[in-house]
Amino acid sequence: MPNIGPLEIIIVLVIVLLIFGPRRLPDLGKSLGRGMREFKDSVTGKDKEEEHASIEEPRAQAAPTVTPTSADEEPARPASAAGPTNAS
Repeated sequence: MPNIGPLEIIIVLVIVLLIFGPRRLPDLGKSLGRGMREFKDSVTGKDKEEEHASIEEPRAQAAPTVTPTSADEEPARPASAAGPTNAS
């Protein structure tokens, strides 16, 4: 197969533009890139679950834990939610 020069690449791009139109080219490029990324990940053995687990692990370690000062304290409630009042 002979080498493809810049003129041939331009001709192929013009034909693709005429076939798909300018509106569908970004979607076509996005789909092509996503497919190539998935293929590369499957060849290298990466899974999305492994990737998400490695992202979630540092977040879980960085989360501060809050301990209550005493178990006897109740959170303050507004007066309207405190309960029924006996106003006769």
